[in-house]
Amino acid sequence: MLNVLVTGASRGLGLGIARRLAAVGYGVIAIARHESEQLAEAIQEHLQHGSGRLDFRPFDLANCDDISGFVKQLRVEFGPIYGLVNNAGIGTSGLLTMMPNRLIGQQIHLNTVSPIVLTKYVLRAMMASGGGRIVNIASIVGFTGYSGLTVYSATKASIIGFTRSLAREVGALGITVNAVAPGFVDTNMTEGLSAQKREQIVQRSALVRLAEVSDIANAVEFLLSEKARNITGTVMTVDAGNTA
Repeated sequence: MLNVLVTGASRGLGLGIARRLAAVGYGVIAIARHESEQLAEAIQEHLQHGSGRLDFRPFDLANCDDISGFVKQLRVEFGPIYGLVNNAGIGTSGLLTMMPNRLIGQQIHLNTVSPIVLTKYVLRAMMASGGGRIVNIASIVGFTGYSGLTVYSATKASIIGFTRSLAREVGALGITVNAVAPGFVDTNMTEGLSAQKREQIVQRSALVRLAEVSDIANAVEFLLSEKARNITGTVMTVDAGNTA
């Protein structure tokens, strides 16, 4: 069974990805600071009906100094790591001129620094195994921009650059690195949008709807699969045609 780490997997998009990957046979290690009620239910449901494996291990990715030891611990417990889905992040909204420096630093640290450091140590495990897959969850705002999400957009743009460069760095080692850029998806991160704003986004999309969590999970599943073995350094946009 191939092991895949999914960060930010206690709810929303991360939980959807973890559930999908476990359902198709991966050994999923869900990482989050705390186990949510939804994740606990998913684990119990999977024990009864799933074909893969879904486990939870608590970790705060803000503690970059502890990431190396955490990855070593996972390798001892679960064995080789095949895949990494860097999904954890925060999307604090607000005008840049009014945003406290503390929140700016917090977003950059968790959305950019933490996944880069985690990838560094997971890559070492993949190199020892002779290959692997990395999927970074970016966002369409990383290349379109969005008023009120300046810092968040900057962090997602950096993840796209990280993806493209790392793909060239590790391709010869049999490791692919790709990103999925969701548009506005029906998750807790979009609940703060007004009904009018949501309707504007829907009407602007070519398919006249929002993408769903399952759409993002399916894209991640594909990029982890053998069918995507010759795809690396790419950004797969899943936004119901919002940027078409």
